Amino acid sequence: MITIVAALFVLSLLILVHEWGHFLAARLFGVRVERFSIGFGPRLWGLKKGDTDFCISAIPLGGYVKLLGEGEEVLSPSEKPYAFSEKPLWQRAAIVFAGPLFNFFLAWLIFSLFFVLKGKPYVLPEVGKVMAGSPAEKAGLKAGDLILEINGVAVKTWEELTQEVRRSGGRDLSLTIKRGEETLVVTVVPEVREVKNLFGETERVPVLGIVASGSFRTESLPIWTAFWEGLAKMFSVTKLTFMALVKLIERALPLSSLGGPLLIAQMAGEQAKQGFMALLLFSGVLSVNLGIINLLPIPMLDGGHLFFYTLEAVRGRPLSPQTQERLQKIGLALLIALMVLVFYNDLARLFPRWIPQFRPH
Repeated sequence: MITIVAALFVLSLLILVHEWGHFLAARLFGVRVERFSIGFGPRLWGLKKGDTDFCISAIPLGGYVKLLGEGEEVLSPSEKPYAFSEKPLWQRAAIVFAGPLFNFFLAWLIFSLFFVLKGKPYVLPEVGKVMAGSPAEKAGLKAGDLILEINGVAVKTWEELTQEVRRSGGRDLSLTIKRGEETLVVTVVPEVREVKNLFGETERVPVLGIVASGSFRTESLPIWTAFWEGLAKMFSVTKLTFMALVKLIERALPLSSLGGPLLIAQMAGEQAKQGFMALLLFSGVLSVNLGIINLLPIPMLDGGHLFFYTLEAVRGRPLSPQTQERLQKIGLALLIALMVLVFYNDLARLFPRWIPQFRPH
């Protein structure tokens, strides 16, 4: 039950914010919004406020806003001033772009809220385990040692420690460590080894042969600093998501790593068990993903519309309705294929004994 509630919360929040971006931009430019729907398909419930029907529809896998003049309907002279199709190109582009933009904005707010309420956590550069035969063992490092400096450069986090070791290029390192009440200096010669990165790729990097203890500290942040850190976190997640997309295209990441609604529901349930803030952080990461996916230049997505507007700006006139219709059909086919793939991957994860993973050749 908690998984279903958590999944509905996450998906509803992301869809609501995304469509709210379109809605506010449309109203800002005087476009009439005929319907604001959470979900697709038959209307289940709603209320009419002004010109807009705010409603919940039967299929909770998305949402939409219906703008006057968005299709090919015939407009009366009195309707044209409020029609999307009659607005300047830059206003139409801004209305479309506002949806993904609000997803990034939501992620920024969520990450900032976390830093305001919880502070910024750091994994300490403390040794939890020394690998047998490693450079660290040869240098005499022990579990519990806290690394304070590398070649005179202070390290306060495990991430800074990793960066300094990699920056060394395998050269000798002088480590200042705290062991109990003692402060010691030891020399370590990193060993260059093949390791797997975040995307499963093999790379050769200098290593010491130690594992983090997992100890961490939390630094309280002033509210403005927390919002700055939230912005930095949003950009960090955005960069990581773009890198993952590139790795998918390069086939460094398998298509079987893609997930759909079932995986999102499963992960949302797991995060909910860890607490509301964990679920909120998951929503922030997912909001960035939704924003980026919607900006892909695929017809039927916001990015596809922006691509059409870019062509219109370059050509001085829009693509013909026939061309747009054909491209929309191609985009729809791509999206259906993607949905089939992610549902297949979800089922393969849930029933690995009966459904093999998708592995294209």
